[in-house]
Amino acid sequence: MFSGLLGWLSSEQGMMALLVDNWRLGCGLIALVVFLETGLVMLPFLPGDSMLFAAGAFLGVAGLSPLLPVMLITAAAIAGDATNYAIGRSPLGQQIVRRGWVKPAHLAKTRRYFDRFGGPTVSIGRFLPVVRSAAPFLAGLSGMDTRRFALFNCLGAVLWCGSLMVGGYWLGSIGWIQHHLGLLSVGMAPTTSLVLLAAPLLMRGLKRR
Repeated sequence: MFSGLLGWLSSEQGMMALLVDNWRLGCGLIALVVFLETGLVMLPFLPGDSMLFAAGAFLGVAGLSPLLPVMLITAAAIAGDATNYAIGRSPLGQQIVRRGWVKPAHLAKTRRYFDRFGGPTVSIGRFLPVVRSAAPFLAGLSGMDTRRFALFNCLGAVLWCGSLMVGGYWLGSIGWIQHHLGLLSVGMAPTTSLVLLAAPLLMRGLKRR
């Protein structure tokens, strides 16, 4: 039953169908997915990026204001990272590592980002699958200062949720795009690629501050 629920949560088609039927409930469940993906280091496979973009696009097509959904999902992203950070700082964090509940390759990949960029990994890591889930956990595990983590946590959540949802909303509000919705999924790939290419430069800039 639990695996079936996770499978449904990770299904973009199922979530889009729910948005059409009840957009408030759909946005609430997307907030839940974002919280789980960022709050539990063991769930890095949930499709946060594409769901945010798709939710924004749906709001644009439907002519609904994105303000409250963006605020709700941003709050869920902040709460998720804060939860993951707290788990990493607690004795449970060491147990999770010892028991191998997190893939060592995921931790190693994220640790390389921390070694290279430091604290800004928490912010820009939002745009990187796997790193998004592991960064707050490793920040807590390594004893990163709470206030410093909170700053990068909030900054990253606002940038991540805001850029993807507003980007999707803007495309979804264009009349021609509304009749060619398949292009939205095509537009998602270059958007994410540009972020990935820009991430190292943004990290260096944040690190100097």
